[in-house]
Amino acid sequence: MTEKKQAFGKRRVWNKFKKHKLAVGAAGVLILLYLSAVFADFLAPYTLNSEVRYTSYQPPSTIYWFDDDGSFAPHIYNMRYTFDEYFNRVFVEEPSQKYYLRFLNRGERYKFLGLFETDVHLFGVKNGGRFYLCGADEKGRDILSRLFFGGRISIGLVGSFISLILGMLIGAIAGYYGGFVDGFIMRLCEVIIMVPGFYLLLALRAALPPELSSVQIYFGIVFIMSFIAWAGLARIIRGMVLSEARKEYVLGARCIGVKNIIIIIKHILPNTLSYVIVSVTISIPSYILGESALSLLGLGITDPDASWGNMLTKAMAISEIKYHPWILIPGVFIFLAVIMFNLFGDGLRDAFDPKT
Repeated sequence: MTEKKQAFGKRRVWNKFKKHKLAVGAAGVLILLYLSAVFADFLAPYTLNSEVRYTSYQPPSTIYWFDDDGSFAPHIYNMRYTFDEYFNRVFVEEPSQKYYLRFLNRGERYKFLGLFETDVHLFGVKNGGRFYLCGADEKGRDILSRLFFGGRISIGLVGSFISLILGMLIGAIAGYYGGFVDGFIMRLCEVIIMVPGFYLLLALRAALPPELSSVQIYFGIVFIMSFIAWAGLARIIRGMVLSEARKEYVLGARCIGVKNIIIIIKHILPNTLSYVIVSVTISIPSYILGESALSLLGLGITDPDASWGNMLTKAMAISEIKYHPWILIPGVFIFLAVIMFNLFGDGLRDAFDPKT
């Protein structure tokens, strides 16, 4: 009977979630973003640091869908730069140099998922042309390719996962045992919450060895910050466990000799998952924005490694935005990811809420 009730409860939650059209759409967009990050090597037309300096700040390529004879043949024209009357570089198309687009194009070599080497990309152009669907950056690198690779860092779940595990376990221990243990853990949480995050980030960045790569430094900072972010979640889990620990099924488990840690992990914590799932989906955007802010300030991922935050560094200059507006595209991806996670979290909250 218990298994039937659990199955019915899962179906009820799923049916309520499906009615939240915005949340379902957000979940689909998030799945696409994560898949694009996982398969970035294959999806990207070029590798992470593939650059051609004379194409610096080349605007997005214009795709022509039909050939001169009217047949369907997507292609682009080669672009060369010249100077206007103010000595600004201006790119113009050369109709004499045509490059056809094709799927499963052969290009630069890479290791697919780190397993085997190949040179097949999802799409590209024949005969060595440069195809910039989202334009090029200051070094002539494809922005679209770097967006795919940057998603591996910008929408990572490492920080949320660490703080989730710590917050659930420590909060559950405080609420279950109570007394001195509860008082000590809650005072510790209050001390940790009072730590100023921005100044701690600056101190951590200065303390880490300079020989580490920017990716290693960033994940080191995230790992350390995760040991601070758990405090808020632990306080809420503690309150939920306080009420669960007095219920009959917990007393029954104690009477038959079940160990306390088993009671906490197997019986009490599953009853807090409805809140935890929603909390995690809403907390992930804070890590996305945190990475973007750190990289934008030069404290996180630095060039040549890619993240959505450090790709926006050049956008801090108004003149760059005026002449090269496509450098703001990483900001659109940050905005999209944050909005999608919030909509997804709203849908989960409504689905798990028994009052809706």
